[in-house]
Amino acid sequence: MAAATLVVSLVMSGLTFWAVNTIQQDARLNDTRFGSDLGLLVAANAAPAIADNNLEELARFSSRFFQSTSSVRYLIYADEGGNIFFGIPYSAAEVQNSLTIKRRIALPEDYSINSALPFVRQHMTPAGQVTDVFVPLNHEGKYLGTVAIGINPNPTVVTSSNLTRDVTIAVFISIWTMVILGAVFNALIITKPIKELLIGVKNIAAKNFKQRIDLPIGGELGELIASFNYMAERLESYEAQNIEELTAEKTKLDTLLSTIADGAILINTDMEVILVNPAARHLLNWQE
Repeated sequence: MAAATLVVSLVMSGLTFWAVNTIQQDARLNDTRFGSDLGLLVAANAAPAIADNNLEELARFSSRFFQSTSSVRYLIYADEGGNIFFGIPYSAAEVQNSLTIKRRIALPEDYSINSALPFVRQHMTPAGQVTDVFVPLNHEGKYLGTVAIGINPNPTVVTSSNLTRDVTIAVFISIWTMVILGAVFNALIITKPIKELLIGVKNIAAKNFKQRIDLPIGGELGELIASFNYMAERLESYEAQNIEELTAEKTKLDTLLSTIADGAILINTDMEVILVNPAARHLLNWQE
């Protein structure tokens, strides 16, 4: 039973791993497509404002875009050299001085400024998986820099994945709980009666025919116990009947030996005297 439970548990774990892995792969694919389309949209709207050095219009557009959806985690704009000049929630300092720290964006090694397609990757953070989208900013054939967009995971997919995992854990625990309860049931309902039957059989073998089993159990095991008790009753009856017959035979033999005129001595296999008739006592001058 434990082996069967282990097999079922492994199968359930395998199915869960496959289901969660499939959901995550579909989520990554959907996030990649969504991120690519979103990146191209942002780049197309932001490039003209950056080309005109109109940071006010860029900030207005980026703020509206950022506030219109909960899927975007961050928006970062960097120039040709990788220096960040605007972003949400990050922005450059309004007053530049010698102490101002310039922040640079870390572009992926496989990122190409000449590519017409966005570069998309996923990475894990303490708050969950984030999809990073890097899109070159080009306007009228001139490279202006890069826009980086962080996209939150699809909450529906995350919920489905967590639900699948939780249901599988619950099923796994339920299966082993049933196994444990089955083992307890087996110990209380099956093992104990079998032990009682074993003790009863040993007592019957030792000619203790008064042995009975008194357990309130139904079903086939109850029928077996009832049959054992019936067998013990029959053996006890046979034993009592045999004792009566042996007693009657002994009385008959004593009477026969007492009435014959010849002397008679009865001994057992150990050469012990067990019966002497009156004629033998008189001949041997034995007193009663």
